Amino acid sequence: MREVLPQLLKWWEAGETVGMGTVVATFRSAPRPPGASMLVGPDASAVGSVSGGCVEGAVYDLAQEVATSGTPALQRYGVSDDDAFAVGLTCGGILDVYVEKVSRETFPELGEIAADLDAGHPVAVATVVDHPDPSYVGRRVVLRPDVPATGSLGSPRIDDAVRDDAMGLLATGHNGTLTYGPDGERRGEGMRVFVWAFAPAPRMLVFGAIDFAAAVARVGNFLGYHVTVCDARPVFATTSRFPGADEVVVEWPHRYLEAEHEAGRVDARTVITVLTHDPKFDVPLLEVALRLPEVGYVGAMGSRRTHDDRMERLREAGLTADELGRLRSPIGLDLGARTPEETAISIAAEIVAGRWGGSGEPLGTRSGRIHA
Repeated sequence: MREVLPQLLKWWEAGETVGMGTVVATFRSAPRPPGASMLVGPDASAVGSVSGGCVEGAVYDLAQEVATSGTPALQRYGVSDDDAFAVGLTCGGILDVYVEKVSRETFPELGEIAADLDAGHPVAVATVVDHPDPSYVGRRVVLRPDVPATGSLGSPRIDDAVRDDAMGLLATGHNGTLTYGPDGERRGEGMRVFVWAFAPAPRMLVFGAIDFAAAVARVGNFLGYHVTVCDARPVFATTSRFPGADEVVVEWPHRYLEAEHEAGRVDARTVITVLTHDPKFDVPLLEVALRLPEVGYVGAMGSRRTHDDRMERLREAGLTADELGRLRSPIGLDLGARTPEETAISIAAEIVAGRWGGSGEPLGTRSGRIHA
């Protein structure tokens, strides 16, 4: 929806009715990701795309019908359908497209959602797209971190289950369809809820162009982070050495972090991994990192001896006990890791535990809810 939001908002503010089709699930080589939307406006114009051209005509016709009837519809297009070739889905993929009527009456929260996006505030929109009871389809709830939800999906049990899962999607900036039983049972089937997660991907800043950094970058990418590898040495900081990173930057680490902070590109979801274990790089960098109150995680690699030396240097640089207490070092959870890949998993485990308040202990030794 983000791509078509400016035009959708214009029609919404003018009191017009729009038919909107959204990709809520894809299988195999589908051309557009979940969240891609197409609008059919009051002037019969089409804005956006759900398939890059393959099934636009069929979705266009359905959107017009839904805009008139007001009854939402979930339609699958793909090679397993008899109609697949008729609508021209030649890519071999399968799309589930949810089509709904959008107006001030059906989507009163749209203006506030648009304001959140303009301000850079994360917000998730969860919509029931399939349910054994058709009266549930189209129910919507708007979710924001640390703020009461707006709306309901039908019952407190459903709302609680979806909020937990939607916050996970929002944390990584991923859209997705969630499946539950009719009343939010996690092991059930029958109800499907699509979540738009309107948030930029969180950032992982990996400092130090070493072999461990390549593994950390791959794991960070897998977890949904936008990964940057930074090192002052151009011979090591190359894109060919770090294919798992979204970008590779040649710059002194502390200068790069200062610039990113001043540009507003560091926030509470940002995680920083310092893998250089070289005082001339990591001490100036950690002076900056540990004084940024909004950073979600700061971890530094090194032996116990390296850690002790680093802490002494940071104290001499004037860092307080509270600031030093934010440093995770030696980095990672104790998994007995040896290889770069295993070490990357231990680092990722510590990041995930810190994000959600996990203890890092085996779940089998604990009682109570798995998700706190």
